[in-house]
Amino acid sequence: MPRIRSLVAVAAASLLVLTGCATTGTTAGNDTSDQAAESSGFPVTIEHAFGTTTISEKPERVATVSWANQEAALALGVVPVGMPAVTWGDDDDNGILPWVEDKLEELGAETPVLFDEAEGIDFEAVADAQPDIILAAYSGLTQEDYDTLTKIAPVVAYPDVAWGTTWQELTTINGTALGLKDEAEALVDDLTAHLGELTAEYPAVAGKTTIFSSFDATDLSQIGFYSLEDPRQLFLQDLGFEPAATVVEQSENTDQFWITNSTEEIERFSDLDVLVTYGDDTTLAQMQADPLLAKIPAVASGAVVVLPLSNAPLSAAANPSPLSITNDLTADFVDLLGEAAAKVTE
Repeated sequence: MPRIRSLVAVAAASLLVLTGCATTGTTAGNDTSDQAAESSGFPVTIEHAFGTTTISEKPERVATVSWANQEAALALGVVPVGMPAVTWGDDDDNGILPWVEDKLEELGAETPVLFDEAEGIDFEAVADAQPDIILAAYSGLTQEDYDTLTKIAPVVAYPDVAWGTTWQELTTINGTALGLKDEAEALVDDLTAHLGELTAEYPAVAGKTTIFSSFDATDLSQIGFYSLEDPRQLFLQDLGFEPAATVVEQSENTDQFWITNSTEEIERFSDLDVLVTYGDDTTLAQMQADPLLAKIPAVASGAVVVLPLSNAPLSAAANPSPLSITNDLTADFVDLLGEAAAKVTE
């Protein structure tokens, strides 16, 4: 079976939260200190791909690395002391996505220190921020990255697969680490309801098959797509689509988020109703002009959603996060999907 997780079960399956009576920096018999720790929900232990991380007390200085982890903190009212500068989807070159700018303004907060991750995690900058915790539930951390970061502060890594954390997991795992598990779960419920309202306007989407690809006009000999390990493909399921059969089949025995096929195997995509891809204004025409790609039903009918490759927030919104979901650009993305689904010929 494919790894399609329900919105409710997604967090519970990926993390283990243990609260207990262990003392942290107290002597045995100090009941007042023990009771205070218990009532605050700490200590908390979270399982992840590199083992377990225990947070002994509520973090005050929060740093985030990689993608969107800062959004979980901000959505729950916690302003990081440092977070990555965004280079993809940023429309004004200030290193911050528009929905993050809006949230910082709403909270009356100054812009946190921005870490330059153009060449990987800036460990020195993270250390300089003096964090109590480092959130990385959605990331591609290597073992070496993790080991280096743990010398700075406790690290909350991804639960299983690099870059495979869903927005629901990202929210609940990071929220739990901040002592805001209940609030995080409530936020997931609210965002799920919001998505339901958006998709209700497009009943044609229900049950349509899809893949999320990235079109490379310089190499038409291959077609790639995100597997069921990637939140972009899983987000399409959140919005009412079904994964194409080949996505299900090829995701079963891989821990990779990206899969590539030769277009000589184009029959693998014979059930594809709607194709989502990165590209430009020429993408659909190029696909339709190619004798193999044109055999894909979605390409033949024009049921293709093309997201810009340039620094467009719309493309970033297609990789969902706790703050982007309520932004108008997610509604725009759903509109494009609904319009594409309406082009599907039975």
